[in-house]
Amino acid sequence: MPVLMASSRRELDSQQFPWPIMLAAPLLAVFLQAYLPLRYPRLDVFDLPLLVVIYFSVSRRSPIAGTLTGAVVGLLQDGVTHQPVGIHGIANTIIGFLAASIGLRIDVDNPVTRILMIFIFTLVDSFLYLVIVRHLIAEPLAWSWMHQIVRAAVNVALGLVLFAALDRTRLRG
Repeated sequence: MPVLMASSRRELDSQQFPWPIMLAAPLLAVFLQAYLPLRYPRLDVFDLPLLVVIYFSVSRRSPIAGTLTGAVVGLLQDGVTHQPVGIHGIANTIIGFLAASIGLRIDVDNPVTRILMIFIFTLVDSFLYLVIVRHLIAEPLAWSWMHQIVRAAVNVALGLVLFAALDRTRLRG
């Protein structure tokens, strides 16, 4: 009887999703990120595209796929903002790569791991945004790390709900 063995954690745990979900989730996240803060300014603390990038990157466990997911979602997000194109593209590309790389090494389905991962990646995204805007674009930027910590905590709460919803769309193999 042949024995099937996975040669790596990526092959063992890589999740597959229906293509409509892989297409609709990022597009819906970018649309909601652009639309909701216009109607409800307090909702600007949420970063739905970032959460989608984190989720799909850690689920697919491929640094290349995570990098491409981050780049595409980030550039889509840049396309609907009034900022220079590339700010979110650069940040989400880096986050996608890091998230997929971490997804290869740790159990990302554990709720505690997800909380820490979303919190840290949201802070890393904020730091990357700060560096890009202040140093690459050389624009002044009002900044509060306390606001960024609250933003990270709020995104953890939203991320746990979003991740649970997206978990239900996985293809079972």
